[in-house]
Amino acid sequence: MPDWFKTRAGTSRVGILLFEQFSNFCLANTVEPLRAANDVARRRLYDWHFLTLDGNPVASSSGLSVAPDTALRNGPGGDLLFLLPSYGFRALANPACLAALRAAARRYSTLAGLDTGSWLLATAGLLNGRPATIHYEELEGFSEQFPEIDVRRERFIIDDDRITCSGAMATYDLMSELIGRHHGEALRLEVGWLLMQGRSPAGEAPVAARSTAVRRALRVMQECVEVPLPLGIIARRAGLTQRALEQRFKNELGASPRTVYRRIRLLAARKMVDETQLPVGEIALRCGYENPSAMTRAFVAEFGMTPRDVRNAL
Repeated sequence: MPDWFKTRAGTSRVGILLFEQFSNFCLANTVEPLRAANDVARRRLYDWHFLTLDGNPVASSSGLSVAPDTALRNGPGGDLLFLLPSYGFRALANPACLAALRAAARRYSTLAGLDTGSWLLATAGLLNGRPATIHYEELEGFSEQFPEIDVRRERFIIDDDRITCSGAMATYDLMSELIGRHHGEALRLEVGWLLMQGRSPAGEAPVAARSTAVRRALRVMQECVEVPLPLGIIARRAGLTQRALEQRFKNELGASPRTVYRRIRLLAARKMVDETQLPVGEIALRCGYENPSAMTRAFVAEFGMTPRDVRNAL
């Protein structure tokens, strides 16, 4: 697995390669989670640049024109290159495009085909012998055209230094997964709240939770920040055994219920640090900590800053 997939402290360099008739929705679901992650973290976790094959503007399927930063061949390279074609993708798979993609594979650690981008990667020979997916409308034709690829009906597939994604809605799920892998579940959860329900941890659970039971458990956690509940009670309220709850959390959120619950409480603490002048001791009590020292230690472990540092940075 490339180093880029590991939790990291530096800035990830991302290229976004747009083609004629790209999907606005797919583009937004790619860029906005990265922008939100930067905003929430208060530092530049992701730095992205927009590219086209020749450096000229392209128009989306709905007519939105985008001027790129530069041509793909002049791009700076980096950690991840997203390919965003949508309609007319077969005509894009010409020799010049395929040669450019093969060259890009030497300058970007990971290549990701979104929507129908998998077709271009496959035609360039960059998915041979790998599992991959594509927009579901193209799945059958994709499988017939590329028998050397293990084609699967999945929302997205991360296979070492290749990523494929089935469409615009699945792109948000993919970006959420990548943010969680790189920077932890706390950031993933807060990005979900920021983009889907607003900044406050109160309210509905983030869309990263797929099942009703996990969303119900998260809602209970959000409602019981000041007096944390035992996991057994949370599990019963979610309609699960504690063991089943732990397995669901691991499968859907990549972390244990205890870890997620602690992060929810710390997110609530940071919101109070940001938006109120309450003393740290009062915030600690409101977030389920018996003393401010315990909360401060957990706060620093999660965010890399003390509550006082966060306030001084505002």
